[in-house]
Amino acid sequence: MSQSWLILSGKGGAGKTMLTASLGIALARKNLKCCCVDADIGLRDLDLLLGMENSVVFDMLDVARKDCKLKGALLRHHELEQLSLLPAAQSGTSKDLDADTYSRIIRKLKKQAAYVLTDAPAGIERGVKNLLPATDNFILVTTPDDVAIRDAERVLALLDEKKKPRPMLVVNRLPEKLVLSGDCYSAQTVANTLDVPLLGYIPDDPAVVAAINRHESFMMQDCPAAQAMDRICRRFLGEYVPLPEIVKKRKWFFKK
Repeated sequence: MSQSWLILSGKGGAGKTMLTASLGIALARKNLKCCCVDADIGLRDLDLLLGMENSVVFDMLDVARKDCKLKGALLRHHELEQLSLLPAAQSGTSKDLDADTYSRIIRKLKKQAAYVLTDAPAGIERGVKNLLPATDNFILVTTPDDVAIRDAERVLALLDEKKKPRPMLVVNRLPEKLVLSGDCYSAQTVANTLDVPLLGYIPDDPAVVAAINRHESFMMQDCPAAQAMDRICRRFLGEYVPLPEIVKKRKWFFKK
């Protein structure tokens, strides 16, 4: 049965778009049909992280206004046949996409894909609230700092108010050295604080920024962040995958 997932964060820059793109790639690599939806109207970024920015002609608002059919705006990934993208509009605001129209679009997409992953706007305003009725499940993304965690708590309060299921948590940009030194929360500590199940964490990896600057996904290379995303995808699909233990590297005083 097809599922619609909403990727949320309390504040901007936590990594929603990155997670949506990389999870979509990971699912497609497992031969699972996946559609990534950019619902951050006016702040289109998902196409860039998927390397599809030059393919966009029509967008979600064109579909919402019935200026084109859904299949006219839907883009197929150039390397992964099972992955598609419905891009956001670069102009307009969240007010231009009401809950009924979004629900209609998601229903159509669920007939075509096993997983529909929507990159939501940051925060808890109208743009997010309009996406809740059509969503089956949620992933909450945060960085391991007090500001982001406090904003994530506001998202949880909104989901509770709307009687939506508790989300799974992904902690992004986790600085493992600071966790070891006690200067940063561990991913499990963040999950315990928010009282949500931990789907996984993505380490602070310079390969992510380098890939973004090349307009491609870090999933196209072998790096710690890509390995972490593979583990997250396997847990997302129900497989038991233990979290890697963060261990302090032993210093050798004598060269071999």
